[in-house]
Amino acid sequence: MRLAPKLLAILLFVLLPVILLNPWQAAAPARAEQNQAPAQAVRQTTQTVKFTWYDWWMVRWENNQAVCRILVEHPGLPYSGEILNACGSQYYTEWKATQPCQNVADSTGCHGMYLHFLRSFAGQRNVDVTLPPPQVWVSLVDCNPIDTPNICTKVPTLLLTGEEPLPNEMIIRIQGTVNGEPFSCPGNICSLPMKQTGSQGISIVFWGDSSHGDSTDQFTALVRITAQGDFMAPEASSQVDNARWNVDIISSQWRDGTLASCADTWQVFPDSNGPPAWLNTPLQLSDMLSTHSYYYLAGVFIENHIVEAHGCPNGGLEGPDVANECGLDAALPLVKDWQNRFDSQIFQVSKDTGVPAQLLKNVFGRESQFWPGLYGSINEVGLGQLTDKGADTLLLWNPDFYNTFCQTILSKDTCQNGFIFLQPSQQDMLRGALLTKVNASCPQCPLHIDPEQAAFSVRIFAESLLATCQQTGRIVFNITQHNPGQVSSYVDMWKFTLANYNAGPGCLYNAATLAYVPGQILTWDNVKNNLEPACQPAIDYIDSISQGQPQAPTPTPWVFQGTPLPVPVYPTAPPYQSPTPTLAISLTPQATIAPTRTPQPTITPGGPSLTPSATQAGYPIETPGPTDTPGTYP
Repeated sequence: MRLAPKLLAILLFVLLPVILLNPWQAAAPARAEQNQAPAQAVRQTTQTVKFTWYDWWMVRWENNQAVCRILVEHPGLPYSGEILNACGSQYYTEWKATQPCQNVADSTGCHGMYLHFLRSFAGQRNVDVTLPPPQVWVSLVDCNPIDTPNICTKVPTLLLTGEEPLPNEMIIRIQGTVNGEPFSCPGNICSLPMKQTGSQGISIVFWGDSSHGDSTDQFTALVRITAQGDFMAPEASSQVDNARWNVDIISSQWRDGTLASCADTWQVFPDSNGPPAWLNTPLQLSDMLSTHSYYYLAGVFIENHIVEAHGCPNGGLEGPDVANECGLDAALPLVKDWQNRFDSQIFQVSKDTGVPAQLLKNVFGRESQFWPGLYGSINEVGLGQLTDKGADTLLLWNPDFYNTFCQTILSKDTCQNGFIFLQPSQQDMLRGALLTKVNASCPQCPLHIDPEQAAFSVRIFAESLLATCQQTGRIVFNITQHNPGQVSSYVDMWKFTLANYNAGPGCLYNAATLAYVPGQILTWDNVKNNLEPACQPAIDYIDSISQGQPQAPTPTPWVFQGTPLPVPVYPTAPPYQSPTPTLAISLTPQATIAPTRTPQPTITPGGPSLTPSATQAGYPIETPGPTDTPGTYP
């Protein structure tokens, strides 16, 4: 994976990035007041949550007088912060300075304070909980699909279906506009008959009204329906059996299958005749079979003694990590088998994420020649050759992946503000963990590779491409002030994304800025002619991926090149907003701790009561701060 020569170049561009759905989408056309979606209200309810109080007392050794009460919600000793909040700084300081009592049976010679656990008892409190929002989903009916789900034998109907997750509530109306013309349907189902749209498609805005008294978010869809073949010609008008309609829908609410990857992000349709082969996902897994001669892959097999080439010059090696012709012949059966062993994972990940399967395979072939471990001479790792800068892009520009991955390493509270706001040491921890996840090297494993680790890494690289396409869309918008679909094509946007993935956002931004002429289309041919010399290897990189030809694994530019490019200054993007964390509530009572002190406290007049009142049952406890750790107790 290739990125900008310096991390600073990336951070200036991705600092506080927008990773929101369609961040550059133009505002919807104005509509009549009666056909506007109401503002989305925050759905909240109050729930009563049960839990267990643990009742501790701070007691003087010399007279067993209880001086303060510490109520906590967890088993075990109270944290330092909880003791300080409950007892105040004077008692807390005295307790911290207390030395252990050597004779608990006769404590008359002991001074200071000790903690005594009294009991546990049930508590409850009211908690505000955010409720799930209503939705409206998009699907097709009357399509009679053939070959693929988006090829229909008749012009289909667009079906909008409302979904209300709250019990005893329902979607009572779905409304919106089709190319600015309003529509309204009572109930939770709305059928919109479609017709041929032309190559640019039409825009649909829609939302649903709930009996709860609020509405869904306002959603959008781009719909394109075009005739395929010549059945529409006058001389063929009677051959209705040959009718074929290409139907493309771009919407976050699309429910029937996976969208063309990044099409929703860029708001751009693939070509009406379908994408080129390298941006396609075959219908069958067997169609992904390849038999390329990979010299570096053969070299790794020989160097790791997986293949023996004793009868070849130099033991079958032309140089480090690369086989000669004789070595390739010796390793070729394994090379052909190995380059197809990840096809099933690639195929499934493509279906899950929308990243074209053939694109993923071609990227792996160019990046690593399908060796998911470490090459000895290249400072990157995995099938897609991830670097620490590549990890930055993934964690900054793919919030869904970041939120899931971060919480496997750090706490939920730490992760919730986004990668850019983590401490440098925490960022380093996530980068390192991510690089470890994609490195399938395993000296003790057969073939020296952990196949499960390698298969798992396929999804990470797909998510990385999605992150890069988000960043690429922002670059194009910043330069043109138009959403990418208005100024470029689906294929060219993917080539820009690969240039970003290989050479970095600095290279792409500078070249696209020079190439763009207001009012004209931004093409890869124009952009590549403006790449600076240090960035021009991206041209061969994209050519090899789009043509599917085997090449040497691509070294990272910042590792092997000298003077870095000047750091470009990018327009500042709005701040990243992480999703609101959901509230996890455990209703299982905690186990109590048996008393560990034999002296029993005596309660002096005016002191705290041992009988919890209604107010004490709801006693507010300060949550321990990040530096609070269980202390050493006398």
